[in-house]
Amino acid sequence: MTLREAYNGCRARLAENGFESPEYEAMALVDKAVGCDRIKLISHGGDELSESEAGLVEELLQRRLSHIPLQYITGSWSFCGFEFLVGEGVLIPRDDTEVVVGLCLDYLKGKPNARAVDLCAGSGAISVALSKLGNADVTAVELSEEAFKFLVKNIKLNEAQVTPLNDDIFTCHPQFADRSLDIIVSNPPYIKRDELATLQKEVRFEPRIALDGGESGYDFYEAIIADWSKKLKQGGALAFELGEGQAQRVAGLMRQKGFSDIRVENDLGGIQRAIIGTMLYK
Repeated sequence: MTLREAYNGCRARLAENGFESPEYEAMALVDKAVGCDRIKLISHGGDELSESEAGLVEELLQRRLSHIPLQYITGSWSFCGFEFLVGEGVLIPRDDTEVVVGLCLDYLKGKPNARAVDLCAGSGAISVALSKLGNADVTAVELSEEAFKFLVKNIKLNEAQVTPLNDDIFTCHPQFADRSLDIIVSNPPYIKRDELATLQKEVRFEPRIALDGGESGYDFYEAIIADWSKKLKQGGALAFELGEGQAQRVAGLMRQKGFSDIRVENDLGGIQRAIIGTMLYK
């Protein structure tokens, strides 16, 4: 089997099974298996693969055909221009989350060395982005031990000034002094519990702990607003990623707690994806 035959075979089988981007995914799988980018495919497509290389291509393809996320198969993914290691046990960074990062970076302009906390930090995508792009001193809080391993690795990989904390956001807030933080950000679990079984097959491979927002989908928003808001300085900001249709209720919860200048930002699909507000104490 040649390199080109391996790629064409992957592409055809992915297309036959209804995958939306068979060309892109086939290239990613072949690259993972034998180290082949598009330029090499064009210039060396006739090169013969060894039996072990052909076998590895087939193994990776079978994993993808079973709907294991491509990101788990390749082992890494890009977010905000940085590379993040990912695998089973950690939520995959998504482009939608760049919307909440953008709101945070706008707030952090002119605030060097701001103290930030990223709650439900997962792979560390938000934490690393705020550290590297916003010059913030970030503490990243993550409960899952599996996800925490990726968080630590990604901080090191990206040489970010982030302090990892393996703890529960529902109980660890007393460790942070009141009125000590400039910004708190979270991409919390926000899927309603009874909707988890209806999610895309790939998403159901991701950790339930990172998806399950309770019966209403608002458990984490309510707890963070109730317990963490007082950790913000006067004028400090709280920012969240949002699930579809959640902006109005989260904005209402924030207003009740004293937040003002609330801003909601849409993702590229027109969905209200992120929210930020500033704390004004009376």
